[in-house]
Amino acid sequence: MSFTQISGLSIDTELRDFLVAEVLPGTGMDQERFFAGFSALVHELAPKNRALLARRDALQAQIDAWHRSHGGPSDPAAYEAFLRDIGYIVPEGPDFAITTENVDREIAEIAGPQLVVPVMNPRYALNAANARWGSLYDALYGTDALPLSAGAERGAAFNPLRCRAVCTWVRHFLDEALPIDGFSWVGAQYFSVINGALSIRTAAGQAAPLTDPAQFIAYIGDPARPDVLVFEHHGLHIEILFDATTPVGALDPAGISDIWLESAVTVIMDCEDSVAAVDTGDKVIVYRNWLGLMKGDLSEELVKNGKVVTRRLNADQDYTAADGSVFTFKCTALMLVRNVGHLMTNPAIRDRDGYEVPEGIMDAVITALIALHDIGPNGRRQNSRKGSMYVVKPKMHGPEEVAFACEIFARVEDLLGLARNSIKMGIMDEERRTTVNLKECIRAASGRIVFINTGFLDRTGDEIHTSMEAGPMIRKGDMKKSTWIAAYENWNVDTGLACGLSGRAQIGKGMWAMPDQMAAMLEQKIAHLLAGANTAWVPSPTGATIHAIHYHRVKVSAVQESLRHRQKARLQDILSIPVAVRPNWTQDDIHRELDNNAQGILGYVVRWIDQGVGCSKVPDINNVGLMEDRATLRISSQHMANWLHHGVVSETEIVETMQRMARVVDGQNAGDPLYQPMATDFERSIAYQAALELVMKGRDQPNGYTEPVLHRRRLEAKARARH
Repeated sequence: MSFTQISGLSIDTELRDFLVAEVLPGTGMDQERFFAGFSALVHELAPKNRALLARRDALQAQIDAWHRSHGGPSDPAAYEAFLRDIGYIVPEGPDFAITTENVDREIAEIAGPQLVVPVMNPRYALNAANARWGSLYDALYGTDALPLSAGAERGAAFNPLRCRAVCTWVRHFLDEALPIDGFSWVGAQYFSVINGALSIRTAAGQAAPLTDPAQFIAYIGDPARPDVLVFEHHGLHIEILFDATTPVGALDPAGISDIWLESAVTVIMDCEDSVAAVDTGDKVIVYRNWLGLMKGDLSEELVKNGKVVTRRLNADQDYTAADGSVFTFKCTALMLVRNVGHLMTNPAIRDRDGYEVPEGIMDAVITALIALHDIGPNGRRQNSRKGSMYVVKPKMHGPEEVAFACEIFARVEDLLGLARNSIKMGIMDEERRTTVNLKECIRAASGRIVFINTGFLDRTGDEIHTSMEAGPMIRKGDMKKSTWIAAYENWNVDTGLACGLSGRAQIGKGMWAMPDQMAAMLEQKIAHLLAGANTAWVPSPTGATIHAIHYHRVKVSAVQESLRHRQKARLQDILSIPVAVRPNWTQDDIHRELDNNAQGILGYVVRWIDQGVGCSKVPDINNVGLMEDRATLRISSQHMANWLHHGVVSETEIVETMQRMARVVDGQNAGDPLYQPMATDFERSIAYQAALELVMKGRDQPNGYTEPVLHRRRLEAKARARH
């Protein structure tokens, strides 16, 4: 690494050259003024960042001491009073409503699926951005969402029986979303647009309109025989495509070749949990891909069916409206960017005192500078038509840390010449100190907030670490049924609705972690909408299309309105600690829990350390592919550390389990030519040692986070590879 000294900052020359040559041109920002302002911002805010982290440690030490002195959970009222006394729970102020303005309709008005994707991978980023529309036929044909009955299997060759089953299923879905006044979509065969109205006829000549004619909004082609019809339902669009020359269209009496659903309405381009970015080179890749998305010129070449294909962002599509006018529809998702939290620093930039700059501050400045290509004075206004940038901010602990993030964004706006509150904020409600103070967290960002969400993963990891000294935790499988998790999920929605997020911001729910199990997702994930969420995370573009079905079956705004009147979740339930009371676990129970945790940790860590893969589908102990990232890792490592601390298991059992599961993981990855086995040399395997350290030293990790160990060990692996 070589460094350039600029305005009191020591910046890795690779990053400096990237900013000067690729980012700043076209933004209207003067280079000298930018670096001077960046330096001033860093030197004022970095000490505040460090003070907030020290505050976290001090609170955790007090909580640990309280649990030790009380021998674990005791009187709930006394525990709550203690948390208030130390400032962990802050006084709640009067009711209020958020005032966020200039929010794009994809966030403010439309309820729909949300993708989270590692922006470090350009192909994944482009696929996600282009997942605004998805083929319902492909999603059903290619997954288990449609039953794989005898004769209707999916395979390499086109299966007409499965195709007909898909078409029949979709016609019944259209009866739900776009009912015809008089007959079913199963019998609909002829379509035309006459005087701005859609005419639908059966083979026998029976004609009928849609039950709600206003659902038909546009078409492409000859109105007497359209190529495409466009409908709207619950704010989402449905396209029906006609082409009798295709294999699918030839089987369909009406010549319908596909049905497209508006799917991933929003996408979080992730710089955080799903990436492994530990040094300058990694961060430049992350920032360069975000730059390509904001400038609209990101591309990626790949080989598909033996041909080189160049993938780019979808172009917008022109349609003829029902009244004959022409309008353009956006064919890419609205992109948010997830910056890192307040904890980590990055070696790419140091301040005048030699401190590494907090990575969250670095992300805020550079991702916003890049966003000027979209929302700046010369911006494209292609991602945000309202001129806003959307930053999801994770891993914040309580209102003072939310207020600090707002201070960072305000300083960035001043530096870049943006109007106040141009940078919007999404709050990840995944730390207990944020949950119990959620109303005040929202108040601290009331002019910026566009997103709150719950998530079982990080929130459970924080739950375990915060109450580490209270006793041995219940098994992971029981955690989802515990009192605190249900209260937490309801509390989040209750608080968001009370603070006026409906119609201005998203209330989100967490990830479906099994990307190959779409039938189960189609059956179960509708629960997120019924719980009041107007968005929820899905693991793939196909998953987004399947999940979009739920938003046609449930009108979320009506659900939210009904939930306003229920009794609010209880704080005491949120504070109930999931400690096992007189557990009757057998040794087999304990060993199965250890095996499951260890296998998940090793399967994820080995790819993170050796290959720099921040999020991947990892086979679990039963060979079921699960989406794993640092949040899942935090749960498993903290759970094992907790059981070790309380004597449920010994160090010897931990090591034996980790080594045995390392051999299992080696076998599961035997077909990967880039994979480096762990079991051939446990002492020299950096990945194995990282996984073991996450457990053995889990109690010592700040708030149980895995990043400090992962980053240090990844840098170690990179250094070894260079030598």
